[in-house]
Amino acid sequence: MSETIPAAERRIRAILPVIRLMHAYLPLSLQRWLIEQGMARVELPPDIRREPASANGVRAEWLIPRDSPADRALLYLHGGSFILGLTSLHLEMVAYLARKMGARALLVDYRLAPEHPFPAALEDCVSAYRWLLQQGILAQQVTMAGDSAGGNLTLTSLMKLRDDGQPLPAAAACLSPVADLSGKRNRFRQIHDPLLHPKSGRAARRSYVADHQAHAPTISPVYGEWRDLPPLLIHAGADEVLRYDARLVAELAQAAGVDARVEIYPRMWHVWQLFMTLPQALQSLDDIARFLKAKLEPPAG
Repeated sequence: MSETIPAAERRIRAILPVIRLMHAYLPLSLQRWLIEQGMARVELPPDIRREPASANGVRAEWLIPRDSPADRALLYLHGGSFILGLTSLHLEMVAYLARKMGARALLVDYRLAPEHPFPAALEDCVSAYRWLLQQGILAQQVTMAGDSAGGNLTLTSLMKLRDDGQPLPAAAACLSPVADLSGKRNRFRQIHDPLLHPKSGRAARRSYVADHQAHAPTISPVYGEWRDLPPLLIHAGADEVLRYDARLVAELAQAAGVDARVEIYPRMWHVWQLFMTLPQALQSLDDIARFLKAKLEPPAG
């Protein structure tokens, strides 16, 4: 008997090909304009306060749940192929995470390629993390998370902070992370990704890497050193090409002695968590929130 797909999932699946083609063929300026229109109209729940911030000169936004403590924070790094900015869907998703965690969230609006290729985004994310610590928040009261390109920036930020001798956050979560920009593993030849188009993937890689070495660990963390990183949770969809990156990240981290767990969600596509009418989106976000919150809480007794 064939598996019954819920109506909400069918409706979203029907529009994925349109989104896929838009990312591949719409001019970047138009894609950014559409994102700005969505950001201007977004409405968050009344118990979430939204505040702009300047984190050591880096643009950012606070999402602050009612009665959340000021001494713990989630640093969130959005996706968008390194070329697209913070979206209304990210605000809604991270607001959900913040509420579930009972912690305020700082979303980093890092500089974008191709105007600002590597290392601009990484520098902004690292700078924003250091700014949190300068506000008096202890590293063990900070968690980090990111999706897609933001998952890449989460991993590379952790490696950069470790190598610089900075205290690391309590834990990190990656949603469908991009972990290898070298082009060595061209998974698009093996499967059809329902959301990610190979054309848009190539354009994003060229824009961000520019004239740098794509095998550098700060660009492709799969070539980096994984020792001494905080606990990691990685989620990816079974239908997406980046499930390979997700599994490889977990394997490399575990081999280096890092507490890492990977979950591959059946039938799901790239960063399905942004579609919050999906039960699987809430299931994933609830798991991520529990994982991160548990690492912030002191041990019993």
